[in-house]
Amino acid sequence: MDIDTTYLERCTTTLEKAFGLLQCTNQNNIEFDMYRSACIKEFKIIIEQTGKLLKKTLKPYFPTSKAVDMLVFKDVFRHAALHGIIDMELCERWLIYRDNRNSTAHDYGIGFAEETLKLLPQFILDSKSIIVAIKNQNN
Repeated sequence: MDIDTTYLERCTTTLEKAFGLLQCTNQNNIEFDMYRSACIKEFKIIIEQTGKLLKKTLKPYFPTSKAVDMLVFKDVFRHAALHGIIDMELCERWLIYRDNRNSTAHDYGIGFAEETLKLLPQFILDSKSIIVAIKNQNN
């Protein structure tokens, strides 16, 4: 099965660029707010896309596609680790990212943004690792 990671790669590149620009911008400038918003948006998109692509990657390990489709987000990552697609440390970090993402349902303010920004350097690296892992499963 060929799984297309192009969109995930593009989102990761966009996040990396926006985060770089954010770090070079004064917090009092409107551009800072724009780059921060772009980072948060891409963070959310990457989390959702990664879950979807890992579900596709897991399909050969399950008796039916429906069984994989029924997995909740965190179980997708746990199964990916169980089947050696990703390691357990990477899995645990993605569970933390998901918890952070879920907190947006309760906090859209500066607190959430600041917590998310702290995660981004490792998140960007982990996003790239997931892309490699998915591609390796396609070979």
